[in-house]
Amino acid sequence: MLQPDWPAPPGVKSLMTCRKGGVSDPPWVSFNLGDHVGDDPSHVAANRARLRRQLPAEPGWLKQVHSARVVELGRDPDREADAVFTRQAGQVCAVLTADCLPVLFCDRAGSVVAAAHAGWRGLAEGILEATVAAMQKPPADILAWMGAAIGPQAFEVGDEVRQAFVARHPATAMAFVPHPSSGASPKWLADIYQLARIRLHHAGVRAVYGGGRCTFSEAESFYSYRRDGVTGRMAALIWLA
Repeated sequence: MLQPDWPAPPGVKSLMTCRKGGVSDPPWVSFNLGDHVGDDPSHVAANRARLRRQLPAEPGWLKQVHSARVVELGRDPDREADAVFTRQAGQVCAVLTADCLPVLFCDRAGSVVAAAHAGWRGLAEGILEATVAAMQKPPADILAWMGAAIGPQAFEVGDEVRQAFVARHPATAMAFVPHPSSGASPKWLADIYQLARIRLHHAGVRAVYGGGRCTFSEAESFYSYRRDGVTGRMAALIWLA
């Protein structure tokens, strides 16, 4: 487990799972929490049961679709979204990832928490800004923590991805460097952590922590869809005690 290193209020609890400590067989070995990746359903259920013992309630699992939609846990029955928030103690917000960026949020008073799944599409469309807005707190009072995601030396993207960001926020151009093996079609290496910081800063969130762990290169610790194709999913979770 990763314990987020951020100055969250005492009543805010959070964690991110790694790939060790479960029962799944290869290629999902071993603590896969995703029920949509081809793993044996009984193994996923056993892994989720192990996780549940560390939590006050069953996580509010989402059907993630790379969108900018945010739902409120316990109020929105439609879970097709990429971020979730709650103001209720004991409710667990969660997102699943395997290269995409998980971002956890809380306010300084510890009155609201949120979790967002930021793949490049959702990030470009504004999932982080939408999550901040849904929390209904001054952005200066919000803290954000970025969990493990694909690192800038491994996140190869096409020119259409770069343009999707730069067209909205020109400052994001600094998060892309030309890929050494680019040919006729431009390829870039993208820093998803820097992209998230720029977008959060633009939304008024200055207290941003975490970043720097690479799912692609740290194969012993993390799942990576880019690296392995068929693989498991990790969870980033946050709740109010």
